[in-house]
Amino acid sequence: MSGERRNDRHDQDGRHDEDGRHDEDHWHEDDHWHGEDHVHDDGFHGPDGHGAYQGYDELADDDGPYDARDAYAEDGDGDGDGDGAPRGSARRRIVLVAVGGVFTALLAVGGYGAYNVMNAVTNNGPSGGGQGSSAAAQAPQVPPTAEQAESAAREFLAAWSRGDVTAAAGLTDRPESARAALTSFQQQVGARSLALTGTGRAQTDTPSEPALGFRVKAEFEGTPDAWEYDSVLSFVRSQDGRPVVRWRPSVVHPRLTTGTTIGVRALPNPVSKPTDRKGRPLDAFPSLRAVLPQIAPPDGAAVATGRAVVLSNAGGTGGEPEQLFVLTPSSAPQVRLTLDADLQQVAEDAVKQQSANGNPASLVAVQPSTGNILAIASAPQGGFNRAVAGGQAPGSTMKVITSAALLEAGVTPDTVVPCKDTTYSPRAWHNDERGDFPDYTLADDFSHSCNTGFIDKGLEKLQPGALGKVAREQFGLGLEWHIGIPSRDGTIPAPGNKDEAAAQYIGQGQIQVNSLLMASVAATVQSGTFRQPVLREDAKRATAPGRLPADVARDLRAMMARTATQGTARTPMAGLSGQIGAKTGTVEAGGQNNNSWFIAYCGDLAVAAEVEGGGHGFSAAGVAAAQVLKAGGKG
Repeated sequence: MSGERRNDRHDQDGRHDEDGRHDEDHWHEDDHWHGEDHVHDDGFHGPDGHGAYQGYDELADDDGPYDARDAYAEDGDGDGDGDGAPRGSARRRIVLVAVGGVFTALLAVGGYGAYNVMNAVTNNGPSGGGQGSSAAAQAPQVPPTAEQAESAAREFLAAWSRGDVTAAAGLTDRPESARAALTSFQQQVGARSLALTGTGRAQTDTPSEPALGFRVKAEFEGTPDAWEYDSVLSFVRSQDGRPVVRWRPSVVHPRLTTGTTIGVRALPNPVSKPTDRKGRPLDAFPSLRAVLPQIAPPDGAAVATGRAVVLSNAGGTGGEPEQLFVLTPSSAPQVRLTLDADLQQVAEDAVKQQSANGNPASLVAVQPSTGNILAIASAPQGGFNRAVAGGQAPGSTMKVITSAALLEAGVTPDTVVPCKDTTYSPRAWHNDERGDFPDYTLADDFSHSCNTGFIDKGLEKLQPGALGKVAREQFGLGLEWHIGIPSRDGTIPAPGNKDEAAAQYIGQGQIQVNSLLMASVAATVQSGTFRQPVLREDAKRATAPGRLPADVARDLRAMMARTATQGTARTPMAGLSGQIGAKTGTVEAGGQNNNSWFIAYCGDLAVAAEVEGGGHGFSAAGVAAAQVLKAGGKG
């Protein structure tokens, strides 16, 4: 290759030619925007008022855009050796004069900051691929003026709002990234229309990087409200000198980052917001946090899955998507439960007090006339609700059902049933109240909770399995209940021997119940009829195959009333009047503190409570139950 050709290529790379002058391709390429934007628009003048920019005027009057071939247009042999080059040389000298004028004028007016004019004219610089040796050639370009930023903003927002993402992306400093993000927003959000309006200078506006705010208003089919939010555009110069948007994901939405995406997604399946029987919210009660999500909409009710614009992590990883705008809300029919918010609060407080030392506890309140559950409280709070899903031996509260079986077997409340200090089945059994009481009747044994009297009379009068039969057919224990949330049914297995039978008669052994089931036992005695407890009045109730005989119900009420006023339950029941009844239960717990049980009713309210490790029935459980009865019971 000839030396002349090497010099020609040297010029194209932005270096000096043999005479030390700048390459024509580079200065002329920038000639138009420098001449038009900075000279004619800004009105800068040279030292003589006009002479310094005559060269730009001549260039502006040229017939057409400059072509690299103009450098040797008059070179007869086309080798670029300069024999036809006066035209190019003249241009070059004029530009160098003009550069001095522009630089001086810009320093005088300040603008958005001083800059290297040669870099602005030739587009040389670290990112422009220029190889100039001058330190000035590495300086940044002049920032866009406020007016140029406003003009660029209008052009960018207009292109984006009409859906021309390619044009909009071309008005940024990172066209490919911008086009990908704008296309994704357009496809994933799917707005019917997009209105973008400038809102003036943004707080981030600086002389070195102008910034303008704008508002996005997106409208969607089938959604009456528009999604509106604010964002910011900042402006820099592109490599070719144009004022352009500095591309960031936050241009699309201020919360958008390189690791997140925005799109329309279906909302999670709607969870009904159950209320109490008066329409009051129940969300604040700790014991119900695990219960309420289990409440399903009524059978056949229409459930609408909503849609929303959400911000989510790319790839679906990370936490739950953040809702930015709800297009259509999820909807589920309102579910009104049988709970009473006032009584629920009392139950929560009562259980909290009795579980303060870490003792698990629960309480359920039921309306005997309807079977409606009025309160459910459980501790500790969590996914497991021992009040309806637990299974524990009920202790002497089971003597209500044992008494019903004995009454049906011909024993009366006045029948003498001696309370021995010790009896055998052949296992040895004792009472809390030590001593022999040979004159006790069945009613006495009940009110004083005599174990030995119930064991002896049960083994004498009841056939194996009789206790489970009465519990199932008259009290509904062991039937499949559907209360509105998952619950545990009672377990009273047939005894395998007399020791097991003896244990069952006093509520120990393999019997498994919970506060819900035993509250129902108290309610059945109060009303004389088993009504399966429910949380929802539309729940399908189990029906007991038999019915508690009226005279048996009457005798049970009398014995429970005596216990509440004269027996083991008298202390917690003190102060209650009207139709009241109660039964205590103290369950041996293998050498640990006994478990405390208490069932009772007052008027049309029945309650059962249990406290693990709470001691005697009249203490922990009795105190909790009495609090609820005094708050909601009616004489």
